[in-house]
Amino acid sequence: MAIRRWLFTFAPVAAAGIGGFGARNAPRTYRRLRKPRWAPPAAAFGPVWSVLYLLIGAAGWRLSRDRVRASGLLHLLQLALNAVWPVMFFGIRNKRVSLLTIALLDCALFMEILKLRREDPVAAALLVPYLCWSGFATALNAAVSDPTPKKPHRRLVKDA
Repeated sequence: MAIRRWLFTFAPVAAAGIGGFGARNAPRTYRRLRKPRWAPPAAAFGPVWSVLYLLIGAAGWRLSRDRVRASGLLHLLQLALNAVWPVMFFGIRNKRVSLLTIALLDCALFMEILKLRREDPVAAALLVPYLCWSGFATALNAAVSDPTPKKPHRRLVKDA
């Protein structure tokens, strides 16, 4: 039982964190983007995510104790979306898909917090900073633009 609890608490958080490493060119890409004045420096992301992952892990620990199935599934869903977002934004560099991904993350996280408010108010409170940061990241995702012009697609058939 204890092993399952540890796995539920730390494996999803580790997977979401490792998913962020899937976009190896993230620092270079972030530096190149046209960002609004309110965009944080790249150096801010590491410390912020370290704290957020500790809070997410603590909420997961509390969730695994109660074995609340619906909240647990929402928790895993939002962490999966968390792992996918950097790949979409930095790896594939698709602003629309990454914006959709992070919007879904925001919704799943919001629903999890609402559900947990009744079941475990402490776990819900632990996730609020994460929701705030995710909302900020969503606005930043929407506000940035890539200065690199896209290459035109080559026509397969020449005009006659």
